[in-house]
Amino acid sequence: MSSFENAQERDMILFVGSFLNTQVDAIKKISTMLGRNIRACVLIDITDPKAKEGIAKHNKAVYLECDFSSPLAIANTIKPYKDRFLAVTCRAEKNIPLFKKVIPHVPYLNTPTELSLDWTTDKIKMRQMLRNFDKTISPKFLVAHDSTKETLDRIEKQIGFPLILKPSGLAASLLVTICYYREELEDDMKNMVRKINQIYKKNKGRGEPQILVEEFMEGSMYSIDVYVNQRGVMYFAPMVHVRTGRAIGFDDFFNYMRTTPTQLRPHKIEAAKKAAEKAIEALNIRSLTCHIELMKTEDGWKIIELGPRIGGFRHEMYELSFGIDHTMNDILIRIPKKPILNKKLKGYTVALKFYARKKGRLINIVGINKVRKLDSFVNLKQYKQKGDMCDFARNGDNSVFDIVLFNKNRSKILADIRRIEKSVEIQVTGLKKK
Repeated sequence: MSSFENAQERDMILFVGSFLNTQVDAIKKISTMLGRNIRACVLIDITDPKAKEGIAKHNKAVYLECDFSSPLAIANTIKPYKDRFLAVTCRAEKNIPLFKKVIPHVPYLNTPTELSLDWTTDKIKMRQMLRNFDKTISPKFLVAHDSTKETLDRIEKQIGFPLILKPSGLAASLLVTICYYREELEDDMKNMVRKINQIYKKNKGRGEPQILVEEFMEGSMYSIDVYVNQRGVMYFAPMVHVRTGRAIGFDDFFNYMRTTPTQLRPHKIEAAKKAAEKAIEALNIRSLTCHIELMKTEDGWKIIELGPRIGGFRHEMYELSFGIDHTMNDILIRIPKKPILNKKLKGYTVALKFYARKKGRLINIVGINKVRKLDSFVNLKQYKQKGDMCDFARNGDNSVFDIVLFNKNRSKILADIRRIEKSVEIQVTGLKKK
């Protein structure tokens, strides 16, 4: 164990499972802030052939490979640097199981508990904890494992229609489906039971594959990221309005459009924060940044889910609209240091995810060049190439491409969104019926 004096001079941040370019930049800023050179130590899963994909390279960073299935391997791998760690962090929900395995080996750092990570990455455990804390912030639910008549009868009796089906340990709206009547429920349950194990394996699902069945909540969807320190003090980042694929005619729940700032009045935002606080307390969150999805209903704010991670697109959105370095704040809260939150609005940011209107192989994307010429255009990331299969989020697939827009003028960014929706077309081949 290091002495008190040595502990004050710790000079490394441990990154578990991934290391991003935004984190390279954040390390530089924190070095300036603390007045000493802070280095990155990146711990990578040696058993995962894709673990090195997307890992930022930096000549001052230390890269370590480890078999996370072995506690001894973890201990031996980090042992030479253990007394230098100032904080430990983790990005992306797929890396949370790795993070959880590292926590016992860094007992003198500020971390969430292993149990809290279990509760927040398993939708069923999360619902149990939320409803135990306060039934008013969470919808009714039950757990299913099959599509037998007995199970369908139980769902219809206890939950009723409309209802939502969700896999317990997957993120990004994968396999999420709404059902309005018995025959639809039967078909969708059979489809989910058939696909859930495959999708879990592909997307590194957390916990045992189970199906969460919950009442459908009518309302408007929002989300918010919250920095929580080791004492449970909460610092709220700006809220984000979310429109799902259903709002533009898809039979799917992927997050089509995220927008910040929102048009919510201050008292509505405060009410949302109160609901988020209850969720954080219910799940015993500490020493991390959490992402909370909420529904504004006629009965008040309800919690859709809470993830122990930064929300999608949040670094870019908060940086563009408010000048907030979300990635740096995620590290600061774990040191712990107070996050830096700027309140002055710079403009409006929108993140869009695009899926094909029907399942098939990608032929062409019409209108992409027009998008890049828009005044509000920031960047476009394409994930599917010509010939790739395009499917829906409810079937476990990812988007074809994502677009980020920014404009100081709200009316201008709304106009550019409209231009994109009118000009962009994802063309796919029709699939032959068997």
